[in-house]
Parts: sequence; structure tokens; C-alpha cells
Amino acid sequence: MTDDDHQGTWDDFRELVNMRPSDLEKWLDTDESQAAGQHQDGGESTGHASGRRILAILRARKSDLSDDDYDHMRKVVGYVRRHLAQRPSGDVRDSRWRHSLMNWGHDPLVEES
Repeated sequence: MTDDDHQGTWDDFRELVNMRPSDLEKWLDTDESQAAGQHQDGGESTGHASGRRILAILRARKSDLSDDDYDHMRKVVGYVRRHLAQRPSGDVRDSRWRHSLMNWGHDPLVEES
């Protein structure tokens, strides 16, 4: 992976992950966060685990990020873009759709304020 690839991934990730680390951390501690998303064998959801990984990436120095981190960042970008395209009608404030996106570091209501 080239430096240009990393930069493009970084730019996309930083554009779509619109929650501050402190807000994401608080969100991940809520019951709503832990209930959202797909759970494997009753364990932690994929999105919740991703949120913890996103926190680590946000708190790391850019120069310390690994290719594996950039792979995860690309996964986050893809997930957020796909989910934004599936926005349900009506008020999404307390929807599972919004909660799932927030586990991935994106609060769709931030764009609306």
C-alpha cells in the first residue's frame, strides 16, 4: 500500500467518522450501543467491536498506524457509506439504523445540526 493510498483512506475515514473519541467512548458504554448490530453467538456485535478499534485508531498517532489499521479504516468507510444509503424514512433519532452507524463512529444527526 502506498502513501497515497494511506492518505486517501485517512481522508475518507476522517470525513465519515464524525464522532469525537470522547463521545464515541461514552456511546459504546450505553445499552443501546451494545444492543445494536449483528451479534455472533450472543457476544459483542461486529459494530461494537469496530467502535473500540476506531477509538484506538483515533487516539493513535497517524505515523503509528499499521496496514491492518488502514484496512480497518477502509472497512469503516465502506460500512458507513453503505448504511447512509439505506437511511430509513421518518425520525431516526432512536433508530437501530442510527445506533449501528454510531457504533462505527458516525452520527448521522451531526450532519443535520
